[in-house]
Formats: sequence, structure tokens, C-alpha cells
Amino acid sequence: MNKKTIIEFARELRRNQTPAEKIFWQLVRNRRFDGKKFLRQHPLLYENINDKKLSFFIADFYCAEHNLVVELDGKIHDYQKDYDKQRDYIIEEMGLKVIRIKNEELQDMEKVRGKIRKYFNSPRPLSKKLKRGETPRKSTI
Repeated sequence: MNKKTIIEFARELRRNQTPAEKIFWQLVRNRRFDGKKFLRQHPLLYENINDKKLSFFIADFYCAEHNLVVELDGKIHDYQKDYDKQRDYIIEEMGLKVIRIKNEELQDMEKVRGKIRKYFNSPRPLSKKLKRGETPRKSTI
């Protein structure tokens, strides 16, 4: 996929948000959450180390100011734990932090706010370094 196709895919996801994404978006849109800017359905691009092709993930929500990716996990994530673990690893190697929030947690928005604020108020993690040939290059659109 090229960048233009990836952007169109992200736009389509924005037009077809899940109920959980709509709830979370109301919390963070227009800098409503502590004045922080969040983007929704944001492409994270990296070069695949095996074939040097452009690969990507679409982050549910992204705050560039804090290098933070927020992923909302519905029931499907109960069946793809290994995939999520690998995905989180690659994203964290890009120097980003991933916070996972289960859809059910959105029923207690104060708890969700606290989980995110805890990250905002903690020292920034140093980006990890992979062994030679394993580091994906970060690029966001």
C-alpha cells in the first residue's frame, strides 16, 4: 500500500468509528483532555526489515506531544493477544508508548482519565534499541 491509500483507509475508519471510539473521542477531541491534542485513526508507518517495504499500523488515538498511542480493545482482542503484543512491541520500538483500554473501562471515565494522566505525569521512557537490522523507522502521516 502506498501512503495515499493508507491515508484513505484511515479516513474510512474515522467515518466508521466503533461506539467505544465515539465515546473516547468525545473525551479527547478539541484538546478537551488536559489541553492535549489527540488524533484519531492515525497511521504509523515503518519500514519492514525483512523486505524493506512500507508497513503500517493505524493507531486508534495518538498524542504526538507525549508520543502516546491509545488503543481501545473490544472483544476481538481477547483472541489476538499475540498479534497485539507484537504490534505493541513494534510501536514501542518507534519510541511511542501504547496504553490499552478495554471497551468496558469506558464506563468509568475517571478511571480512564487517571490511567492516561498517570502516563502524562511520569518520566518519558527512553526509546529502546533493537539489534542491528531490527529497528523499524518511524514515520507518521
